[in-house]
Amino acid sequence: MHSSGFQHRFSRLLVAATMVGLIAILPRTGWAGGRPGAVYVMTNQSSGNSVKVFHRDAAGMLTFAGSFATGGDGTGSGADPLGSQGALTLSENNRLLFAVNAGSDSLSVFAVSGDQLNLLDTVASGGTMPVSVTVKDDLVYVLNASGAPNISGFAFDRWAKRLAPLAGSTQNLPGGAGSGPAQVSFSPDGGVLVVTEKNTNKIDTFVLDDGVAQPGVSFASNGTTPFGFAFAHDDAIVSDAAGGPMGTSAVSSYEVEEDGDLQLVTPALGDTQSAACWLVVPVAGRLAYAINAGSGTISSYTVSAGGSLALLDATAASTGSGSVPTDAALTDNSRFLYVREGGNGTVMGFRIHSDGSLTFVASAAGVPSGSQGIAAR
Repeated sequence: MHSSGFQHRFSRLLVAATMVGLIAILPRTGWAGGRPGAVYVMTNQSSGNSVKVFHRDAAGMLTFAGSFATGGDGTGSGADPLGSQGALTLSENNRLLFAVNAGSDSLSVFAVSGDQLNLLDTVASGGTMPVSVTVKDDLVYVLNASGAPNISGFAFDRWAKRLAPLAGSTQNLPGGAGSGPAQVSFSPDGGVLVVTEKNTNKIDTFVLDDGVAQPGVSFASNGTTPFGFAFAHDDAIVSDAAGGPMGTSAVSSYEVEEDGDLQLVTPALGDTQSAACWLVVPVAGRLAYAINAGSGTISSYTVSAGGSLALLDATAASTGSGSVPTDAALTDNSRFLYVREGGNGTVMGFRIHSDGSLTFVASAAGVPSGSQGIAAR
């Protein structure tokens, strides 16, 4: 009996060791590719805004899972109707999804449960034509682009599952009525809000005092037409859409300090492409991807520990002729990059490799003209 027990334990150890060895040599694809999740696209229709949900499997493939009304209206038509980044935003824990309703001047919040969304609340956005929303813990700020452009803050009550306006948080943009704002986002520590103004070539910062935004300060953008941005550690990596002919787009980087000061790190570094409007940074902060709407491509950059940029590949991926890539989102583990194609009503997915290269993995149709905003997990 003693010998039989020993042999049994030895066999189990041998099987376990063999499995460990197999796992070590298996390529990181297929079942080893990560957890499943979802990709969300906002329809932005004037007849009623909604969010389309696509189930994402572990290999990055997409399957339509349902459509969920926001309780508000969008604005309608075109490949890039809101001219913004961040119209649809997940909370840090992926349990809440926030959507702007630009046609009805409101903000909606959903609870996320698998491939299902449950509308919790829809409230006035604190201004006219909300185009971007950002979330940090229980704080939510919306960027309103029309009338007197402003930012306006809300507190999310996790018990009541409601949004409440934050007293004293509404601040007008320094650029005024003609600023043409594109995005609002919290700095990584949540102490500063950053806003890009396309028409004035300015970048604004708003310091927060106990969550309440103070009056904004403007800084001249080094590049032309600052649009989308994301953070790599304490540095804002900003796309410079340029709005000009082929080859004028670029990406710049800035250190955002605790007092709201903005220090240029890398001057506008061209990607030889056109209309680099959207930009994402994978979670490790060592790469950045610029989405070039005018040339139908994605450019990749490396990001140093100090925020310095270097062009890695001007055409890391092509989205195809007539595609007009006009939104981008990363899954929370940064294994996949998804791009909304404003020209053909699809979502395209790419696998991100350790060297920064991209491999096409998925395409899903059924996104209506006039959509804006994409989020992924």
